[in-house]
Amino acid sequence: MTSNFVVLAMRKHWCCVPLFALSLIISPVYHVVLSQDDQRTIERRAMVDEQIIARGIKDKATIKALLAVPRHQFVPSNQIAYAYNDRPLPIGFGQTISQPYIVAYMTELVAPNPRKKILEVGTGSGYQAAVLAATGAQVFSVEVIPELASSARQRLIQLGYKNLKILNADGYFGWPEFAPFDAIIVTAAAASIPPPLLEQLADGGKMVIPVGSPFFVQTLMQIDKKGDQFESKNLMPVRFVPFRRSE
Repeated sequence: MTSNFVVLAMRKHWCCVPLFALSLIISPVYHVVLSQDDQRTIERRAMVDEQIIARGIKDKATIKALLAVPRHQFVPSNQIAYAYNDRPLPIGFGQTISQPYIVAYMTELVAPNPRKKILEVGTGSGYQAAVLAATGAQVFSVEVIPELASSARQRLIQLGYKNLKILNADGYFGWPEFAPFDAIIVTAAAASIPPPLLEQLADGGKMVIPVGSPFFVQTLMQIDKKGDQFESKNLMPVRFVPFRRSE
């Protein structure tokens, strides 16, 4: 019969030690060093668990997209260490990448899927557009700042997102060439809702937009189009950068 113990002599006293314990005694200690990609994956998983799911986001497509999109690749190099923190981050030109929860909340509201065509106003670094595209939706994003539009386009191409287009233009006018849209997400605070965006919303479509003064807390609003009628609903207080127009 095979024994699961090995006998050791210690100062003239005999004792029995389990083999697994002996292996712990004689095995070398290994330090696991994670690659940067592995570390960011862990941080992203924690972000989704603690900031997204724990706060009530339930849409599976939204959660899957937040897990898939490498947020750290959408921030400047000096902000990478903070990419998965619970706050917005500067991306240059007076703009920010939104807090992860806000991105998830706005995404869940429009319920993106491969059958939907979505307009985003305010591309920024491209993170919200990437999250929408990761659900399979067709995404059309407009950015007024040429440098941000160019860098976001290059970034999204390098990351392999094919189901989205970026236009450098005044987002106030939307993107009429591809209208109507099943959903519109605006990522900057407007003093009022731009009429061209309402016109480009499909029947049964939904718009999510922060409205209010850039110097105060704004209101995130949901606009639903039903036939020729629009129904609005106030969702929560928010703080977004001002809606910029072309000069």
